[in-house]
Amino acid sequence: MEAEAKKTKKSVLKREKRDARKEAAKGGPSIAKLKNVPTSPRKMRLVAALIRGERVSKALNILKYEPKVGAPKLEKLLLSAISSWESKHQDVKLEEADLYVKEIWVDGGRILKRLRPAPQGRAHRVRKRSNHVTLIVDSMNKPENAEATTTEKETKE
Repeated sequence: MEAEAKKTKKSVLKREKRDARKEAAKGGPSIAKLKNVPTSPRKMRLVAALIRGERVSKALNILKYEPKVGAPKLEKLLLSAISSWESKHQDVKLEEADLYVKEIWVDGGRILKRLRPAPQGRAHRVRKRSNHVTLIVDSMNKPENAEATTTEKETKE
């Protein structure tokens, strides 16, 4: 009996903690990650630098017409981040939010090592690189700031 009570108690506590984390995560920036992209980090960083700090609409246009290899993948990642932001902020319209790419960075991923035949019976190692991309989207118009100013006014009165 006690073991069952402890289990239910633990599960209830876990659920409450999870709900509290979800409430704390509501609002604020949205993070999207793309892992094990089979292009070199150096090539992906060139594309990431194009959209860093840009408004979301402009960044999508840049990525749509960019001929570099990583552009379509970053475009999908940006759309995913926008969708995540919308699900976090259901009460705010996307047009009013004025979203922008707050941060974007590219880290090196797993390196696959392959052998390529070389002259005189030797072999050279080919390093096939991959990368991880992290993208953070946030709103330029903060609705939370309006609430903070009203609470400050109430405390002064």
